[in-house]
Amino acid sequence: MSAPIVFFDIAGPDSAALRGFYSTLFGWEIGDDGRFATVSVSPLEATIRQDPAEKRLYIGVPDVAAKLAEIETAGGTVDVPRFEVPGLVILGLFRDPAGNPLGLVEMDNGRPKIP
Repeated sequence: MSAPIVFFDIAGPDSAALRGFYSTLFGWEIGDDGRFATVSVSPLEATIRQDPAEKRLYIGVPDVAAKLAEIETAGGTVDVPRFEVPGLVILGLFRDPAGNPLGLVEMDNGRPKIP
């Protein structure tokens, strides 16, 4: 049996600001101590790629372009606007206000939308 991913954390110099950012944009109910739980797809898809060292968490949303606009308004930055990988997925890449790299996956009925 392979080892499961059991936890993730998101760090930055202003944890209160990050709690507000993620609560507002993604509906995560985050306690004052920073703890929260959220749903995930199962099995959780992953990949190893050849690029500069980095890890990136991807969050499912109904509309990548609209969410990227909200992210910019909330103090995040867009690394790569909405783009399609034909036959696979629709993505957008961003950084939260602390500079953490994350991504968005466009979802349809609880599954990634395939263009």
